[in-house]
Amino acid sequence: MDVTISSSDCNELIEMTLNEIPVNKKSTPNYEQHSTNFLEKFEQWTDNEQLNIVEDLLKRMHHYQLGKINQFLFPMLQRDFIGQLSAKGLEHIAEKILGYLDDKSLTATELVCRDWYHVVSQGMLWKKLVEQKVMNDTLWHCLSEKRGWNRYLFRQMLQNGETQKKHEYYRQLYPQICKDIERIETNWRTGNFTLQKIQCRSQNSKGVYCLQYDDDKIVSGLRDNTIKIWDRKTLECTKVLTGHNGSVLCLQYDEKVIITGSSDSTIRVWNVKTGELLNTLLHHCEAVLHLRFMDGIMVTCSKDRSIAVWEMNSPTDITIRRVLVGHRAAVNVVDFDDKYIVSASGDRTIKVWCTTTCEFVRTLLGHKRGIACLQYRDKIVVSGSSDNTIRIWDIDCGACLRVLEGHDELVRCIRFDSKRIVSGAYDGKIKVWDLQLALDPRSPAQSLCIRTLTEHTGRVFRLQFDEFQIVSSSHDDTILQFNFLNFNNPDRVPVTTAATSNRHLSHHNHHQPSAPQPVSPSLPLSSVCSVSASNMLLATLSSSDTPSSNVISSNNNLQSQVSTTSTSSTSSSSSQTLTGD
Repeated sequence: MDVTISSSDCNELIEMTLNEIPVNKKSTPNYEQHSTNFLEKFEQWTDNEQLNIVEDLLKRMHHYQLGKINQFLFPMLQRDFIGQLSAKGLEHIAEKILGYLDDKSLTATELVCRDWYHVVSQGMLWKKLVEQKVMNDTLWHCLSEKRGWNRYLFRQMLQNGETQKKHEYYRQLYPQICKDIERIETNWRTGNFTLQKIQCRSQNSKGVYCLQYDDDKIVSGLRDNTIKIWDRKTLECTKVLTGHNGSVLCLQYDEKVIITGSSDSTIRVWNVKTGELLNTLLHHCEAVLHLRFMDGIMVTCSKDRSIAVWEMNSPTDITIRRVLVGHRAAVNVVDFDDKYIVSASGDRTIKVWCTTTCEFVRTLLGHKRGIACLQYRDKIVVSGSSDNTIRIWDIDCGACLRVLEGHDELVRCIRFDSKRIVSGAYDGKIKVWDLQLALDPRSPAQSLCIRTLTEHTGRVFRLQFDEFQIVSSSHDDTILQFNFLNFNNPDRVPVTTAATSNRHLSHHNHHQPSAPQPVSPSLPLSSVCSVSASNMLLATLSSSDTPSSNVISSNNNLQSQVSTTSTSSTSSSSSQTLTGD
């Protein structure tokens, strides 16, 4: 585009330019004397008077003069407060100030001058930054335990003659941790993992319905009526608990007890260390499909459509507090915290109850078929259904926030944390979803599934995961451990198999993996339990079976304790009982 400038505009531009050109003036006679007198007078004025005269002087100067003033004014405005604090013996204040910096700012701070570097190094600020991350971030905490550098953090007694690490150690450790975390996240996204397989070798009927794990062991409930405990290092079975007369459908354990529920309609309490049977609870009249306990409360649910809330005073003193009734089909799963109890059923509904009063709160509607699994935490409920979908709910308002589609058959098990949802289904697949993207309504549906794992050859019954791994069980009678931490070569997936005399690799592997190492869970592990089984053989106690003295019968005088909800939300013809394994 042509631009036309008139002669008047040219004259104006020339005049403006000439005004900026310094004019050579003759030196002022007696300049030094006049300037000295002016400065003496200037010092006698008030602050406001001094500011006013300086402002007037600046307005009378050329632009190039202002530029020169800025060159020496800017350094004058800078103040080395860190150096001055150190010089006055107040290093602890300087350390406190610099302790608020992030890693990039702390790196830049070290390059300012020697005094600043001295404050950073003497204050062990890189160590404190690592400690802050370990305290506030679950992944950092778990990684510190897994890699072993947690023993150099906080105030701990060092062993074997170890000396306390110096500043430079933590300065180099921090970027190494960041790279380690980035590698783990990449492994999750790309599906790079080391696979370990446990062959459960069930005697009668095959299938592992439920499991829970920690650093040292995996506790599993099997279709052959047993509870088997596996060593995480050797992958060998260390203990078998027998006593149930039906499939073990659900379990949870803590540092004292293992509690299991079975298709024989009983709940059994075992000593977690010795495997001794401590208690048998009789209440439900059909299969116990799921249970959860914490802080002296246990919640169980059953194929008999009821939910039982128990008071746990001790392993041998567990009593019914309330029975919740409202579902119109088998209650397949429960979860709770100190605010809500959440239950899901084959009647296609999720019901929310108050934990303290056991009163009904609301019903979540949306699934088109029976609901097989759910997890509840931090105001979010994630559920899986035989309509092959996963739904994310806001528990406070009851709204469905997102529907995830991708599985080809019933979604049997689901878990989530602050980053991911991991689901397992009857199509034999385990899918990893991005939770944060799923909570963003602007995210396209095709971006939500991060990875699909197809290592199981049968229906996936149960899974659990933490920052580093997924542990899952299946109708194929195996427990698989997907380790995303120690994977190095993306072209090969090493497989370690237990329950054989010699460990071997799958047909597409060509090298022996390193020995398996236990991984710390990211949070205190919650229960990992199963829902009802398909074509389940419901075994009952024979007439010759006599309950032991610690059996608790809780069928009497319960009518006054029953909480009911309106059943008008779903018709009886739409109910669906998941009886499917």
